[in-house]
Amino acid sequence: MKQRTLWSAILVAGLVALAGCGSASDPDSAPGGSKGKLVVWDWKSGDATASSYVKKAKADFAQQHPGVTVEFVAQPFEQYYTLLGAAIQAGKGPDVMLFNGGGQIRDRADSLLPLDEYVRDDKKRLAGWEAFTKDNKTYAAPVTLQGHPIYYNKSLYRKAGLDPEQPATSWDEFVANCRTITKATGARCFAQGNKEGIGIQFFLSGLGSGVLSPTEYDDWIAGRRDWSSPAVKRIFSLWKEADDKGLNNDGANSTAMFNDAFAVFQSNKAAHVIGLMSDVGHWKDFAEFLDADDVGVMKAPVVTAGATPRLPYDGGIGYAVAKWTKDPEVAADLVRSLTSTDALKSFHADAGAIAADRTVDVSSAGPAVATIVSEIDRGKPALHVALSSKTVDLMGRLSQQLLSGSVTVDSAVEQLAASDRAG
Repeated sequence: MKQRTLWSAILVAGLVALAGCGSASDPDSAPGGSKGKLVVWDWKSGDATASSYVKKAKADFAQQHPGVTVEFVAQPFEQYYTLLGAAIQAGKGPDVMLFNGGGQIRDRADSLLPLDEYVRDDKKRLAGWEAFTKDNKTYAAPVTLQGHPIYYNKSLYRKAGLDPEQPATSWDEFVANCRTITKATGARCFAQGNKEGIGIQFFLSGLGSGVLSPTEYDDWIAGRRDWSSPAVKRIFSLWKEADDKGLNNDGANSTAMFNDAFAVFQSNKAAHVIGLMSDVGHWKDFAEFLDADDVGVMKAPVVTAGATPRLPYDGGIGYAVAKWTKDPEVAADLVRSLTSTDALKSFHADAGAIAADRTVDVSSAGPAVATIVSEIDRGKPALHVALSSKTVDLMGRLSQQLLSGSVTVDSAVEQLAASDRAG
């Protein structure tokens, strides 16, 4: 398995430090920049698959601002938002910073510069803006799209006598197919990793459109969440049932999502995994272990009559500008360089990222990514991304307790409702 520094909830792509960049232990790099210098924080510096992306972004920015120095400071992802929170509390830190879409950036919007006036010309070219907005203001420009397709192993379907081009469209049929595959091959239905409480995020967003009605789904994204709804409770009861009925690999609560759960799928020990669109745990990774033509992508099976399965996706990662930056326009120009078409083409080609840029050609990427991209225009925002980071963290802890049997579905949903109401 490739060794990578990987992200939690939602999921990351990142960027590479410049040659001679600072590090988390470099105190001179921690405070923000000055006139003539910009400091950028990320959590994935040094990844070889992003080197060309960074090089092209640097070149684009240097053409506009040849006298400005840019320094990238690598922070460990496990501590990234803690370190960033401390910098924000102190009122100083990097000029430009990498964010996951959703609660992490919305919780910190008060410390960020609205970018609307600077990125107006990029709005049509890039997708995924909603994940970086709050109160109708845009706080970051999207680099990637991130979502949660259900990948399946076509070779296991064939070995079980199932048609790999006709995956199940209903939950009952899906479970029946899983039983057939397990009997024929020994592979479990789902590769599941919930050691960090991440698995429930993928499960909620990956399967939720097959459970909630279209109206309930839209209301959830809009903040009108009815946690007492039978369909909402059904998602969390399915989470427990899947494990209780042996659909998951053994020990889901002790299996890390990154990379152990994905290793279960790639080693033919599970027929399905709710993975990611971009960067890790995705189509490009899987094709390194499985034949690319054997990596299928299916819609969520319908659990509740009237549900309309959709690809769940949002802006994946994006770059924001701190309020305290000394030259907002120049910092915004760096963000625009980091989301330029040439840079994002390289990020797609080398890292397998689904770039936020609609003009990037993905036709040579293979059948799985072709299926994913074909669903984007009909897709919907991911359910877990609409929640605050505090509620997502609570959901992770409760999901572990649901699998261990130490909390009931009703109690878990009540606690999540209270957290969601508190904001």
